[in-house]
This record gives sequence, structure tokens and C-alpha cells, in this order.
Amino acid sequence: MKQPRFSIEAAGSGRLKLAGELSFDTAAGALVAGTRAMRDVPAWELDLSSLDAGDSAGVAVLVEWIADARRRGSTLRYKDIPPQMLAIARISAIDDLLLGNPRR
Repeated sequence: MKQPRFSIEAAGSGRLKLAGELSFDTAAGALVAGTRAMRDVPAWELDLSSLDAGDSAGVAVLVEWIADARRRGSTLRYKDIPPQMLAIARISAIDDLLLGNPRR
């Protein structure tokens, strides 16, 4: 069986591009890599358009990155959240958090 892959790369000033799979199998490493990558910059945009797959563990990573950014006084915005991850967030009533919208 092929090991799932995940990568996070700089895509310009204050931008990161995620690729591969953000899932139970990659979540722990992704959490550490993303947290390290987002140090010392006041605002980030993460492009998720190249993610092939994501599950509830991946959604948990996205939520933790938001919490970490807030603790540091930084902002974080997600671009092109995959539909399956957005559906999980919607079921969990945290889609507004990931989309950067205040609760209605």
C-alpha cells in the first residue's frame, strides 16, 4: 500500500500551498509543519486547491492552525477548501470558522 503524502510549500509572501492528503495518516506531521511554517508572519493565506483528500483529522488540523494564529495575534485565511472537508466542517457547525465568516 502506498503511503499518503502531504506537502506544504511557500507560494509567495504570506502564502502557503498545501498538496497531497490532509488526513488521519498525515495530520500529525502536517500540524507540526504548518505551525512551523506560519511563525513570525502577521497574516497567512493557505491555498488548499491541490489537496487530493481530507477527512475529519484534516479539518481538526485546519482548526488548530486557526487557534494557533489567534494565539500569536496573526490572521489566517483558507482558499479553496476541498468539498469533502467543507462538508465535514458544515456537519460540525464550524464551516463559518474555516471560511472566515462570523456566525449568523
